[in-house]
Order: sequence, then C-alpha cells, then structure tokens
Amino acid sequence: MEARTKEIILSVQGLKKTIGRKPIIHQVSFDVYAGEIFGFLGPNGSGKTTTIRMLVDLIKPSAGKIVICGDNVGTHPEKALSHIGCIVENPEMYGYMTGWENLEHFARMQAGITIDRITEVVEIVGLDQRIHDKVKTYSLGMRQRLGIAQALLGRPKLLILDEPTNGLDPKGIKELREFIRKLAESGMSLFISSHLLSEIQLMCDRVAIIAHGEVIAVGEVEELVSQAGTYTIWQVGDTTEVKRMLSGQQDVQLIPDNEHRIDESILSGLHHPIITIMDEDKISEWVSRFVSAGIAIHSVQRVAPSLEELFLKLTEGEKIG
Repeated sequence: MEARTKEIILSVQGLKKTIGRKPIIHQVSFDVYAGEIFGFLGPNGSGKTTTIRMLVDLIKPSAGKIVICGDNVGTHPEKALSHIGCIVENPEMYGYMTGWENLEHFARMQAGITIDRITEVVEIVGLDQRIHDKVKTYSLGMRQRLGIAQALLGRPKLLILDEPTNGLDPKGIKELREFIRKLAESGMSLFISSHLLSEIQLMCDRVAIIAHGEVIAVGEVEELVSQAGTYTIWQVGDTTEVKRMLSGQQDVQLIPDNEHRIDESILSGLHHPIITIMDEDKISEWVSRFVSAGIAIHSVQRVAPSLEELFLKLTEGEKIG
C-alpha cells in the first residue's frame, strides 16, 4: 500500500496523559490513512485502551492533538467524532431485544439513520438470517458483528475496534479477519488494538507498537518484520563440520537452539537443524563451500521472523500475547 499518497483519516500528535503525578501515555504520535487496516499492538497495560479512550473523547489528554478527517477532537469533538464508529472493549447490547430492535434503538440516537441503512448494515455484517432473533441467543462472534453493525450505522470513515478477537474461537477470528479486510476494501479505515501478535500480522497493513505508554515503532508490517532479521535454516549431512566451518565467520551468526524465536511448528519436522543469520546473497557461496567439503545438503530455507521477534527486540524481552 502506498500509504504516503493516501488521505490522512486520523492524526495523533504528541499525545500525553498524566493521572495524578503519574505519566500514563508519553508522546504518542501516528497517522492512519484512508482504506488501511492499522494495528495498535502492545501487551495488556501498555496504554492501548487509555489511548483509544482519548481518541473518542471519553477522557481528555494532558497534552497533544487528535485530528479526525481534519477536525480536532479537542476543539470540535462533535464534528470530529461524527467521522468514526467505535467498539471499546465488549459491545453492549440488550439481550432481551432482537438484533434488529437493538439497531433501531441505537439508530434513534443519531440523526438521519433510515430503515434502509439498518438493513444495509445488517447485510454488511452478514446477520440477515438471525437479525430478528433475541441477542441473548447469539454467539460471541454474532454479538461482535452486531456491535460492528451498530458502529457502522452513521457511515463512519474510521472504525475503531478495541481487542475485537477477545473470546472468539479460531473460526470466529478467521471470519472477523475476512470481514475486516472486506470493510477496508470498501474504502473504510480500521484502527484495531490487540495484544495478539499473530492476528495483527495477519490482519493489518501497518502497525504501531506501544509499550509502557510509548510508541516504539510505526510502519508497514513486513517492513517492521524485516528489521528483526531473517533466519536461514540448514539441514546437512554433517552438522558438526558445518558448525565448525560457520563458527567465527564475520558474515554468519550461528544461533543457539535456546536463543532463536522461530515458531516450533516450523522446526518440528527437521532433523538437527542449524539456525543462522546471514545475507541472502551469501547462501549460494556457503552451499558451494559445503559441497566442496563433501557435505550433503538436505535443505536450506529462509524463515521470516514474526512481529514477536521484533517486539522482543524493541522491548528487550518483554512478553506479549
């Protein structure tokens, strides 16, 4: 995505929040562009929900500026907030009412929401078959979709979802991920907070990583992942000799078994893999050296790190997700 050429939908500049004398949020800055899925990633307690509450004017920042579609939340909150839909934590719905009755109830709180618009959002979230059933009979995934339908009623340009996959089973998470992508393809911007690295990596175009109330990295997901380095995994006939040849080389880093952060499912089918970090253009050179030394090479593969690798690198080992 050529984000730099896109319209800025949400601009956060120098956001701070102090409660009592304790700084909670420090100088948070990022932009969200039109039609992108922007991830806000950090462990529980990192400041994600506090930041979101400031974005939607539930609490006031101590300093900084939030601009939504050109309107400043601090000076023109009503106009600024008219551009967004939001679900902070779990969507609150009336279980004794049907899904349709819930949407009618929320539609009455906004000007200009027609029956046609309610029908439209029901179709968008795929609740056509169950919208006239009572909400207390809905699964968690259906409740989440109904909450999104409510947030979409006012035709927002930006949809903010706080930990949307919490409590969902794998099928529900996959469906939500596909649905979010569909919304982005329609031109909507989505801001998704999560502590689940794998979900952010699968779902988002760009991401801001927050820890201890401070944004420590912002960028495209693949661009950030590449900063953590890529592993080269070798399977060879003589692991002892290969390790001896690689040891001490300036262009190769040998990674001990207990120090890598590769998904174990990738390694489970491999027999005594040797894990290295080296430039891609050095691989063929080392293949030639091993072959010349009479060493059989069974496989060589490049494995990109996850966002977790980057997160642990940036935060010096703080655990997440």
